[in-house]
Amino acid sequence: MKHIIRLISAPLLLALASSGFACDYPGKIDMPNGMTSTKEDMLVGQREVKKFVADMELYLECIVAEEKASRLQTDGLEPEDEQLREDLLNKKYNAAVNDMEIVAANFNAAVRSYKDRDK
Repeated sequence: MKHIIRLISAPLLLALASSGFACDYPGKIDMPNGMTSTKEDMLVGQREVKKFVADMELYLECIVAEEKASRLQTDGLEPEDEQLREDLLNKKYNAAVNDMEIVAANFNAAVRSYKDRDK
């Protein structure tokens, strides 16, 4: 009977542990248009960009922690599978960093447009 309970509870515990690491990718933000935005719109946009970057940094920490926890739960992976997992994590991480860079570049372009408009 104990053996049956262990067989049933082990997958349940693994599922619960992995659900605790549900990493939510930050949503897109509304980028202000530097050609038409007010100063207040630009300041709101700046706050949203800062929040997006902070949320994205939390996401990056989460996916790394999730992968570490997942590897602890899986024993004896083949080297090819380990490499695939590492490659997938790197792709997710790099894509998130790329999104942060794009958001920052777009906001900087909006700021330049805003400043050029007043000249």
